[in-house]
This record gives sequence, structure tokens and C-alpha cells, in this order.
Amino acid sequence: MADGAATAVTGEPATRIAAARLVLWFSPGFPTGAFGFSHGLEWAVEEGDVADRDSLAAWIGALLQHGAGWSDAVLLAHTYRAAHAGNGAALIELAELAAALQPSAERRLETTVQGEAFLKAVETGWPDEGLARLRSLWPGPIALPVAVGVCAASAALPLTETIAAFLAGFAANLVSAAIRLAPIGQSDGLRVLAALEGSITDLAAKAAAASLAEIGTFAIRSDIAAMRHETQFTRLFRS
Repeated sequence: MADGAATAVTGEPATRIAAARLVLWFSPGFPTGAFGFSHGLEWAVEEGDVADRDSLAAWIGALLQHGAGWSDAVLLAHTYRAAHAGNGAALIELAELAAALQPSAERRLETTVQGEAFLKAVETGWPDEGLARLRSLWPGPIALPVAVGVCAASAALPLTETIAAFLAGFAANLVSAAIRLAPIGQSDGLRVLAALEGSITDLAAKAAAASLAEIGTFAIRSDIAAMRHETQFTRLFRS
């Protein structure tokens, strides 16, 4: 561990430090470039799939339950455990799997750009040998859930709470994109996020205990949206 780096969250104030760090890592201001990606939502808005508060809540809810939200949460959990155990072979397999699961070029770009940026930001503020080890093990692009899992394990952050913060950040970024794309105001955006709280909490607990065999998505319209966005004529977002 680098001199002066407060990496692992241990000791009496551990709970308060962990909560503060999770808020920071998954805040809109953390430099991952998340604001530039819509996860195919831009195409869904153009097609009319998402046009108001209810359709936005349904779209994001489906992504959390049956799309990338669920799969990424399970990948995060297994990466966390592999990093905590120092299992390099498992980390390599998870990094490969996370990249291979992406259904389109833009979705792969989305997760790897954010993953690399997340890891770089944590390395800058909270340097740790475990983060450097991931770089030495896996020279390829690092997907976001893998980066988060390794960073959270290195910092000894609680797993379920980390997954919940990760999913909340994912949902909040989509709401932010929708507000910029559709006639959905900030008040309705906040109502959507409030309505998703229970689902996010339940999913975090479920994903923390899930096996890799339980990874799977059934958000076909979202996958199509991600592919169609690649040739969309007018675009604000990179995905």
C-alpha cells in the first residue's frame, strides 16, 4: 500500500467511512464519463418506447431486473470475492466474461471506458497493491463491474451495500439521460428513482448470493436499442 493511502475501510468508524466512500464513488461527479452514455436509451426515446415517467420507470426497472443491471451486479459480486481471496485465475475469467457478455459494440465501449476510468480514479485517490495486481493479470479492457468489484474488495467495503450503490448509480445515470432526451422533468426523474429503491435493495442482496450460472438477460428491446443507436442519425450520447 502506498504511503498515506487510506485504502482499506477498517476500525471503529468503518461503517461511516464505507458509506461516505460509496456515495463518492457512485456520485455523478466521479470521473468515469458515465454522463456520455445512455445504454441505448437515446434510441428508445426516439422510437417512443420511453416518453414519460411511467415508461422510463418500466424501462429502467426491466434493465435492473432482467438486463445489464442484474448481470453486472452478479459479476461485481464474484469479482469482489475473487479479489478478496487473491484468486488471479478467477479474476482473469471474470474479466473475459464481462467483456464477452456485451451484446453490441457500443455497450462494450460503455462498460470498458467506464471501467478503465473508474479504476484509474480509484488508483489515483486510493492506491493499493490489489488494483495494480489486476492490471498485471489482465492487460485487456476492464469492464465496469470488474473494476468496481476489485476496488471495493481492496477497500474492504461491504459487498451488498456496494452492489446497491452501483445499481443506484446506474439507474440515476439513465434518469439523467432521459431528462436530457425526453419531456421528463427533474421531479418525475426523482419519483422514478424513489420508486426503484426497493427493487435496487432487493436485487443487491440477491446478486450478492447468486452463482455465475444465474447470469442471464432478457432485455431484448434494450439490446436492440443499443445496436440501433450505432447508426442513429442524431446522437447526444456515445451509446
